This record gives sequence, C-alpha cells and structure tokens, in this order.
Amino acid sequence: MSLESVRAERIKKKELLESRGIAPYPSTTNRTNTIAEIYSKFKVLEKNKKEVTLAGRVMVRRGQGQILFVDFKDGTGRFQAVLKQDVIGVDALSFFEEVVDGGDFVEFTGTIFATGKGQESILATQWHMLAKSLLPLPDKHHGLKNEDERFRKRYLDILLNDELKELFKRKEQFWASTRSFLKDKGFLEVETPTLEITTGGAEAKPFKTHHNDFDTDLFLRISVGELWQKRLMAAGFEKTFEIGRVYRNEGTSPEHLQEFSNMEFYWAYADYKDGMRLVHDLYTTLAQEIYGKTKFTYKEHSFDLEDEWIEIDYVSEVEKQVGVNVISATEKVMKDKLSELGVSYEGHNRERLTDTLWKYCRKNISGPGFLVNHPKLIAPLSKSQTDNKDITQMFQPIIAGSEVGRGYSELNDPIDQKKRFEMQKKLLENGDEEAMMTDNEFIEMLEYGIPPTCGFGFGERLFSVFENKSLRETQLFPLMRLRQQ
Repeated sequence: MSLESVRAERIKKKELLESRGIAPYPSTTNRTNTIAEIYSKFKVLEKNKKEVTLAGRVMVRRGQGQILFVDFKDGTGRFQAVLKQDVIGVDALSFFEEVVDGGDFVEFTGTIFATGKGQESILATQWHMLAKSLLPLPDKHHGLKNEDERFRKRYLDILLNDELKELFKRKEQFWASTRSFLKDKGFLEVETPTLEITTGGAEAKPFKTHHNDFDTDLFLRISVGELWQKRLMAAGFEKTFEIGRVYRNEGTSPEHLQEFSNMEFYWAYADYKDGMRLVHDLYTTLAQEIYGKTKFTYKEHSFDLEDEWIEIDYVSEVEKQVGVNVISATEKVMKDKLSELGVSYEGHNRERLTDTLWKYCRKNISGPGFLVNHPKLIAPLSKSQTDNKDITQMFQPIIAGSEVGRGYSELNDPIDQKKRFEMQKKLLENGDEEAMMTDNEFIEMLEYGIPPTCGFGFGERLFSVFENKSLRETQLFPLMRLRQQ
C-alpha cells in the first residue's frame, strides 16, 4: 500500500474509535510503573500477582486468533504484552486487532508473568488507546533510507536505534561529568550573553541579527563568553566556567556545525602550563567515567590518554612535515606549498595561510599531545612567550588528528591587546570574515586590570572523537537545508 493509503486506513480507525466514544488522544494514562521498574522487581510482581498498568508505543504485533503478542517501548525499556482471548475477552481482543497498529501508544493492565520460553510479559486483562499514529513506522530492518532522512526524522532514527539513544545518554553524561569535575576543582558556573554587539573569543564568521528596541545590529556569540568571563576575573572571581551553545556561520560538513555546545573556564593566578595539567586530568577523567577506558580509535587513528602527552611545537612540526617555516616564509612560499600539496584555502592573508598549513599537518598526529608555541598572528588573545615575542603561551590538546580544545595564558596587557585588535581589524577590512572584532570596552576593562589568568575551552568535537562519529551524527537535531518544494 502507498503511504497515502496507509494513512487513510488509519484515519478510519481513528474515526472508529471516536464513533464508540473512545478518545484516540486522551490526556491521561493509568500507568503505574515504567518498564524499567517492572524489570527491577519482576520476581516479586510475578509472585504476588498484583495488577499493574504499563504504557508504551507498539513496535511489533505477532500471532492471531485467540492470542496476540505485542512488543512495546516506553522510553525506559521494551516489554511484551500477551493478549489472550480467554483472559481479556473476545470483544476486547477483536477490537485491538481491528484498530491498533504499529506506532500506536497503548496502555495494558494485567499481571506480570513469564511465558513458557521465559519471556517477561504482562498478561493483559484490558487495554486502552493513548495515541493513534496515522503514519507507519519505518521497517525495522531497512530503517530510514539515507543520512538526510535520518537527520530530518531524528525521532524515528532514535526510536529504531537503541545504540543511538545510548549515545545521547552518554553525551549528557559527558557534560555532566565536565560540570562535576570543574565544580570539584572550585570553579563557579556562570552565564554570559549570547547576543553581543561585537563577537569575541574566537575567529569565526558570526550570525547577525537585529535588536528592534535598541535599533542596533547584534551577533550570536562565537565563544562561550570569553571576553565576559575575563571581566569576571577583573570583578574578583578566581575560577569560572560556562557550558553553552555557540554559533558560527561557516560551511557545513561532517566535522563542522553552525550551532554546538562548548565549555570555557577561566582561572585567575594560573598560566597555560597549569591549564595543560588540568585539561589532561579532565580528559582522562571523562574517558574513564563515561567509557571506563582510555584507549580509543577515531577514523584511522588510535590513542591512549594514559600515554605520555607530548608537546608539539607548532612551527617545528609544520616545518618537519612540509618544509615551510611559517614565521619566516613569505606568503608566496606558503601559497606555493599549499598548491603543491593540493590543499584548497580561503583567504590569502598570512594568518589563514599559516592556519591552513597547520591543519594539513595535524591530521597526521594521533596524540595524545599538546600543540604549543603558536605564532602570535593566529593567537590574538594569548600572551607571548617571554623569550620570543613572535610565539605565544597557547596550547591545544591534539588527539586523532584533531584539535580538541584551546587554551592560553590570557593576554592582560591592554596596550598589546589593542594593537592585536587593530591587526585583526585590518584583516576584517581586507575581507577576512573570520577575523576578530575590536572590543573597546574590553580594552577599557583590561586597563583597570585583571590578574594573570589561564583560559581554556573545548566543545563537542572531543565527544565525537570518543564516539568515533562525525560531529553531525552526535547532534540530536543537526541543522538541515530547507527541502525543495
């Protein structure tokens, strides 16, 4: 049957329910237990024969005539209902067969027992419709046909894939464990604005919106309040962090998203070395608490977080892999090398060329390790090294060929910060849409003073690496293009 024909038949069943005075979408249910609760005390319930009511979505129907077996799910588990004619009655069984389809939400009242094959079940004495589905669920074995359909109908994708559901439970634990770790270390959780007059804390093209009351353009934030949390350091807070959504108006790919969750912390009286030690402990703790292991595989990479974390010198690593010193090489030399490597790039300024060369190199590093000594040009918010002003006190955890975080000894010299903002402003004016905007109020705050501070942030990429999945696959509802009408 066509989908339209199936839907028409189900509408007739809905109308049949209504003709008998039965609400196809009642507001309440008589459920007494979840399926998980039934499993946890099955033996006791089976022994005392106490009547219970369970509810859930019908997944499979089997049998005919005098007995039906119905598999249903309620969000906590999957269970079996047995409808026997001599128990539930001829009319009730017949009406169930007539109006109930896969996908319907139904409640069953009865006693708990095990079938002859040992299957935990409820022997139904009555049933009630909770919600009549008008469209059929996809076939279990074929599922949804392609990635686009799975992401658009994520609710069905998760319903039919218990492993995917468990992934999102782990993702919740990932952020919960991050939060717990930082609070145990004395960090205060804060909330900072998501609408900003100027974006800061990262280099990315922002989304623009308009504030009608103020009649001014605003931007959705591209970092989790970096410039705001530094203001909190000036306010006298010692340790703060925030977990929240950020927005970047960049290309779509399995590894790039326009909206995702990040965490950033700021730690007064600490430097990037302190941050590296804390991040090492954080990542190892997350791996052990969520997965019970430290060894992982992501694409062609394997790594063990309990191995020694090597320090990877930015300039030396690029020169070792591709033969270009990004500090001394001309822009022409960098462009020629990228062309030779067959690497496409956006933007022709030195910062973008440097970053593109590094990104080519990073995919060859399995880690674990910390990338250090970044050129100042690509780290506009980081302190310079005391013995070399051209490189900075910045660090990035590198695992499985990916950058899975970024931290600094934060730049707190207002004069130096203003110069770097001016450099970024020139990049913006020359067409670099990812360059950082100048924030004069932030510079004013720095002139009042903030202590030496370490800042660090990471996002969902770390979780996707742990899961060996693309970033889009680890999103509940990834943004999709509008369908063509």
